[in-house]
Parts: sequence; structure tokens; C-alpha cells
Amino acid sequence: MKINIVKITLGTLAASVTAYFEKMLIPIAVLFAVMLLDYISGILSAYVKKELSSRIGIIGIIKKLCYLFIVASAIIFDFIIYYACLSLNLGIHYEPYFFCTLVSVWLIINELISILENLIKIGVPIPKFMEKAILAAKNKIEENGESQNLKGENENE
Repeated sequence: MKINIVKITLGTLAASVTAYFEKMLIPIAVLFAVMLLDYISGILSAYVKKELSSRIGIIGIIKKLCYLFIVASAIIFDFIIYYACLSLNLGIHYEPYFFCTLVSVWLIINELISILENLIKIGVPIPKFMEKAILAAKNKIEENGESQNLKGENENE
């Protein structure tokens, strides 16, 4: 009986989280994928350069875990702003998931840059246009994050 209650509780919790974060599922899944690719490319780069170190590897894992803390903080920030706008009738239209999306995409781009850097260290030729495109996207995301403000409903008309 206890096992069924635990299974039902965990299943309900998983379904609730999935439903709530359905818009963020793809960016967060992509973030996990590029974090894994970056970690693997970092290990390969260190192996090729004969600098493989378990301490540096563990620091890399801790860094990746902290990225997830940043995403969680953005989710909480989005929720608090959205909740405040709705419950306090501030007359502000706030798009949910804005900061979480922005942070996730920014981290994905940083991971892509790191993957390219690791591949360059190994000696893999990287197309210059790809490197420029990724850096341009990072700059655009940063500009968007810095210039975005909460828009009043009158401004949206």
C-alpha cells in the first residue's frame, strides 16, 4: 500500500511539473544535452593535451550543477513577477517564462562556445562563420535581456 501511495505521489508531482513547465521543456532539455557535450569535449580536450585531472572534472560537474541553480532562480523570479502582476493588479503584462527562457538560451550559447573552444584545443577545424554566428547570438541575447522591461498594458496596444 505504501509503495502505491509513493508511486501515485511521485507520478502526480512529475505530471504537475511537466504540465507547468511545458514551454521550458525543450530549452532545458537542450541545455542538459549541451552541458553533457561540453563536459565530454572538455574531457577529450584534457586527454589530448595530457592534462586530464579528476579534480578539474569534478569542478566542471559542480559548475554545471550551478548552471541549473541559475535556471531555477530564473524560474522562481519569473513566477514571483508573474504572480505579483496578477494578484496586485499592477496593470503590467508580463510574459511567463521570459527570464527562464533568456537564461536557458544564454547558458546554451555559452556551452556551445565552450564546446567550440574545446574542439579547437583538440585541433578540429571550426568554420569561422559558425563561431561568429554563436557569438552574435550571445550578444543579441544579452542586449535583449538588458533592454527588456516590464511593459504596461497601454504600451502593448
